[in-house]
Amino acid sequence: MKSLKYISWNVNGLRACMKKGFMQSFKELDADCFCLQETKLQPDQIELDLPGYYQYWNSAVKKGYSGTALFTKIKPLSVTYGIGMEEHDQEGRVITADFNDHCLVTCYTPNSQRGLARLTYRMKWEDDFKKYLLDLSKKKPVILCGDLNVAHEEIDLANPASNHMNAGFTDDERNKMTELLSDGFTDSFRYLHQDKKDAYSWWSYFAKSRERNIGWRIDYFLVSDILQPRIKAAEIHSSILGSDHCPVELDIEI
Repeated sequence: MKSLKYISWNVNGLRACMKKGFMQSFKELDADCFCLQETKLQPDQIELDLPGYYQYWNSAVKKGYSGTALFTKIKPLSVTYGIGMEEHDQEGRVITADFNDHCLVTCYTPNSQRGLARLTYRMKWEDDFKKYLLDLSKKKPVILCGDLNVAHEEIDLANPASNHMNAGFTDDERNKMTELLSDGFTDSFRYLHQDKKDAYSWWSYFAKSRERNIGWRIDYFLVSDILQPRIKAAEIHSSILGSDHCPVELDIEI
């Protein structure tokens, strides 16, 4: 059994993040697997020299939008892109790496958007993505990370009372997270930090939200329940800048 360090980070545009210290943070974090969301590029639009890492990219058909990436020191047995459903696989939102004893999934969940314009689609995504994860977990344990675009409980955002009808904190979205956890997944951060308040991974660019720590915890590592005893650390690196999100970490023995 070995200890692995996984990092997940919504970089909100990798090219922009590169100009704000991405490489320094990448080297300092020194993860075994580094998962990115909202890369907003095609692979040929960037030259990224990452010695010792295999690189995998899933870009949206629409340029400059969405997208995910996975950089790993451990070569996967196989890598797949999307969830096998054309209606969901045009935006580069999922990469799955199959390792010997687990699957690692990085995900950028669709945002329900202002006025909940995309909530109906989001609900369809949630159901189809959960089925995808449950099918995977029949073969081997799953580690899911990424920007899941939901603050699950009131403790997960600074102002719950005023956000109940806003994207990312509707009852519909929160219930989908509850369903996923009930079907065999553990929120690694809450498992280790059950009552920790003021722990956020995203802050609006408006009104100095980050300086005031008026944020949301919407970036996660969820693991199959069978891996729960192997969780060694789950951290939020709120001091690392470069995006409106910060990196989140999982240390786990596999």
